[in-house]
Amino acid sequence: MSPTAVAARRAVFPFTAIVGQEEMKLSLLLNVIDPKVGGVMIMGDRGTGKSTTIRALADLLPEITVVADDPFNSDPNDPDIMSDAVRQQLEQQAELPLATKKVPMVDLPLGATEDRVCGTIDIEKALSEGVKAFEPGLLAKANRGILYVDEVNLLDDHLVDVLLDSAASGWNTVEREGISIRHPARFVLVGSGNPEEGELRPQLLDRFGMHAEIRTVKEPALRVQIVEQRAEFDQNPQQCLEKYQPQQQELQQQLINAQKLLPEVKLDYDLRVKISEVCSELDVDGLRGDIVTNRAAKALTAFEGRTEVTVDDIRRVMTLCLRHRLRKDPLESIDSGYKVEKAFNRVFGIEAPSADSGIAHNGIGQSGGRIR
Repeated sequence: MSPTAVAARRAVFPFTAIVGQEEMKLSLLLNVIDPKVGGVMIMGDRGTGKSTTIRALADLLPEITVVADDPFNSDPNDPDIMSDAVRQQLEQQAELPLATKKVPMVDLPLGATEDRVCGTIDIEKALSEGVKAFEPGLLAKANRGILYVDEVNLLDDHLVDVLLDSAASGWNTVEREGISIRHPARFVLVGSGNPEEGELRPQLLDRFGMHAEIRTVKEPALRVQIVEQRAEFDQNPQQCLEKYQPQQQELQQQLINAQKLLPEVKLDYDLRVKISEVCSELDVDGLRGDIVTNRAAKALTAFEGRTEVTVDDIRRVMTLCLRHRLRKDPLESIDSGYKVEKAFNRVFGIEAPSADSGIAHNGIGQSGGRIR
């Protein structure tokens, strides 16, 4: 992207400039590479850059091709993420007008109603004019993008259910007075919250693919670096964007390459059995844990430009995929990852890592992961 193009758009803090919070960044990137991982729940202290990171990720992603003037961001090449109206036009061999746009990033306000989220049907217009008059909601706007719910643990459980159902199926259906309308709603669902304000119910938490914990940085030198970076950005956003543009373009290309490579990534049968063995040993309900760990490990392998999943790839994603599935009692706190690591080491026959290596390996500054 040229400096002129950089200057023309709204300034968003660059993703590659964000210091630390490796769990959150890794989880978000893996969901972008494979949205079927199932979204991310980010829990942590206030003021740790949750919203900044998610907006930075949406800004980093390459533009997408959409059908012009379509409220659902329909993909002209994929029937699974195009509206029924666009599909009918294709069947009639009509030429579709195309446009490119930034990946949509939709913020869901806490006070949103179900009609605002799902969309509404104008019954009066439908009866008087005989047409299905549909007013799209936030789920329509979020198709092929990111739907971000801050303080998701304070959101009404019914709305959380609606979001999770749409994220899992890729479709949103609105029914009223015998009229039914559906549209594609495939998005990366990102929820964030502060544990002090309460956890989600275990049944809802289990529906999120990954769970990232973030903590306030304690090291004074690192805190100073974060404060200085923010001050630099606030003082001259365009200069800061230009400074990080090479890293942004490199990471963007890495994500594009990973999405193309993903279908070729192989996960050995013996490793798949061991993943399920860990899930079984931890008494994880259902099979979501197995499925998400498989997908996340493949996405990480593709991110690093490889086609064979290794034991280390599984280790780096397993805690993120399983820790939130161990809580049976709503009053329990979420496991920090110790139980998952212990079960992983036992099943895979690995000696427990030393204290200084631990979770740091979940970071993306590994071989091939070139985030600055």
